[in-house]
Amino acid sequence: MRSIMKFYWFKRSGLFFYPISIFGWLITLLTIALSIYIFIQIDAESHSVSDTLINFAYNMLFVLCGYSIIAYLASKSSKDK
Repeated sequence: MRSIMKFYWFKRSGLFFYPISIFGWLITLLTIALSIYIFIQIDAESHSVSDTLINFAYNMLFVLCGYSIIAYLASKSSKDK
């Protein structure tokens, strides 16, 4: 499957994925916008700073796992040069 896909959206460098195409940047910006939206929603309903941060960290775990899966499937590793 990877040999069929010639156009990569991300470049992998260690543990991080960097966007290298317009679709990669779009997914990255949507992930950032979703993170900000989740933070605002949690902050509006929480009663303390620790309540906000604990719930935000838990939700960010799922958001970043989704981003990592998409980036991994559409990435060019440093070995693929």
